[in-house]
Amino acid sequence: MLWTALVLGLAGSFHCIGMCGPIAFVLPVDRSSKSKLIFQTFLYHFGRIISYSLIGLLFGFIGKGLYLAGFQQRLSVLMGVVMIAIVLIPVSLFNKYNFSKPLYKTIGKVKQKLGSYLTKKSNKALFLIGFFNGFLPCGLVYMALIGSISTGNIINGAVYMAIFGIGTIPLMTGAIFLGNFVNLSLRNKIQKAIPVFVVIIGLLFILRGLGLGIPYISPSDAKLQISNNPADCITTEKVK
Repeated sequence: MLWTALVLGLAGSFHCIGMCGPIAFVLPVDRSSKSKLIFQTFLYHFGRIISYSLIGLLFGFIGKGLYLAGFQQRLSVLMGVVMIAIVLIPVSLFNKYNFSKPLYKTIGKVKQKLGSYLTKKSNKALFLIGFFNGFLPCGLVYMALIGSISTGNIINGAVYMAIFGIGTIPLMTGAIFLGNFVNLSLRNKIQKAIPVFVVIIGLLFILRGLGLGIPYISPSDAKLQISNNPADCITTEKVK
């Protein structure tokens, strides 16, 4: 299911242009040299992917804990339901309870650091801009994190988020090179389509957890079980 991270990244990058686009537009890159521009753009993206991977590592650890606690068979179902629920529950309800309020202080510090590096023209600054950019709150990142939990594995959780970050690169690079090149009308249409993609991915996670025996989409329950037999563990690792 790692490919779903790429889909989320590609679809969500239109959302990223709206949220992180202003940062991409004002990146202190050296436009006098094409090679420097490409290298510095790479550093910015590399910083984002590193931060996404670190967060994915943490949430993959949470997923592993749930997996080992006996939720392995239905972890994907739970995460798929959460994805769909977040899309269907009115935004006003989330705003009412303000779940992110405890994080405001930390987010404020991240924004402060990000702002300070935006005034500096160096390779280190561009890497750190990308790194801190990756920690800014974003609905699509939260969806990808749900996916990283469902992997039930620390490394796969990090890889899931790294692939999500890679999916955002094409459009974000366009924003750096060309500015606001996606017109408002197209952006609005794609923004409306993003929840549909999220629901489809949520349904795929649910199918995967149901263990219906469908190759690649819904493997049988036997492949989702934790075995005490070392030989079975080796076989499972080979299948993965």
